Order: sequence, then C-alpha cells, then structure tokens
Amino acid sequence: MSRPRFKRILLKLSGEALMGDGHFGIDPETVARMAREVKAAKDSGFELCLVIGGGNIFRGMAGAAKGMDRAQADYMGMLATIMNALAMQNALEQIGVHTRVQSAIQMDAVCEPVIRRRAERHLEKGRVVIFAAGVGSPYFTTDSGAALRAAEMKCDALFKGTSVDGVYDADPKKVKTAKRYEKLGFSTVLSNDLKVMDASAVALCRDNNIPIIVFNIREQGNLALVLGGGGVATMVHNEEQN
Repeated sequence: MSRPRFKRILLKLSGEALMGDGHFGIDPETVARMAREVKAAKDSGFELCLVIGGGNIFRGMAGAAKGMDRAQADYMGMLATIMNALAMQNALEQIGVHTRVQSAIQMDAVCEPVIRRRAERHLEKGRVVIFAAGVGSPYFTTDSGAALRAAEMKCDALFKGTSVDGVYDADPKKVKTAKRYEKLGFSTVLSNDLKVMDASAVALCRDNNIPIIVFNIREQGNLALVLGGGGVATMVHNEEQN
C-alpha cells in the first residue's frame, strides 16, 4: 500500500513495546533497537516527536479496576510514562541523537516542562522531543496526550506503533478471519467503536485533520518502511482525503 510521505510526525509507542519478550518493565535491548530505528528515521529527514505509554510499568485503568482511586491510579500511570521517556532518551543519546523530554507534570530535576515554543525550537534544531505524562490530568489516556501534542506541534501525521499491523474489524489474535483495513475514515472508527485509539484522541485528530497510521512496531525495520510510505499499515483519515 502506498501512502503519502510526511515531514513532521508524532510517533506513539505503547509501553508494552518496551518490554521485549518480558512481561513487565523495560528491556534495554528492545529500547536500544527502537532508538536505532528512530535515529534512522531522523537521519532520513523526518522531524520526530514521541509519546510513550506506561502500560509496561503501571496502567491507571487496571489499577482503578482493582479498587484504587481512578485519579490516583492515573497519576501513577503518568509517572510510568516519564520513566519510559527517560529510558528512551538515554538510548537515543547513547547513539548520538540529541533528545529532550518534556513532561506535563513538572519535574525540573529530570526533564523540561511542556512548553510548545521550546519544543518547536528543539525540532528546528534537529532534536527529538519526547512528551511524557500524557496531558497532565487524570481520566485521559496517553493516546489523548499523543493526539494533543500532535495538534500542538502541527504534525503532519500521528504514527501509532503497536503489536498488530493495522486496524481490523475484529481482534486478529482471537478471530482468524478478521479483516484488516487499508484505509478508513475517522467517522467509521468512531461509529463502529474500532479500537484504534480512544474516542477523544480520534476526534481530536479528525478535527485537526491529522491522519493516524497504525503499524507493527515490533517488526524490526518496520518504522522506516512505514514512514517511507510502504509496508503494511492502516491509515485513518478524513473521508474527503483520497
């Protein structure tokens, strides 16, 4: 499938992608591999922002389901995203990629606060910017944080790296006959409740005309392939864009 090429992108990674073959935490080798792929994309001329989830360490929704206060659990999840962001920053800087972490929860000893103009300046200077702590408020997912930062930074597209190679009409891990979409509209995703991102994130991308490209980040070398307009992925976009 051929897709448009974009210049400035926001790459959303699930926290689980950092676990590698483990069941919890951060696998240094997996983070290093992803850092190399991000470096290759940057060297190809892309301007990159990253948002990384925290599900490999703590997921607020899961904590709330087990009886924790939802707001408290969500704040714990935000702290997990900061840990992941710092791990990715370390991996990138070890291979020579200048990186800045900006957190929606102020934590001056370890990272910058989210300041849009400063982040824009970092991108102009060729740095990678990692946005952490979601939107800084409970009851919002890191998907919403990714959509918000993509809009703020005027990104051309939001690339979501997951463990599947696109959007399906059913869970491909459970339904062998599940159909993968090449392209579909935001309205279809919302009306059919397809699990691309949460509804608020999809609506924000729709309203700001930011396409979402869903692809498999676990497959080595896939990021560069998909960024180049090839590979296997699903593009979610406004219907008038053909």
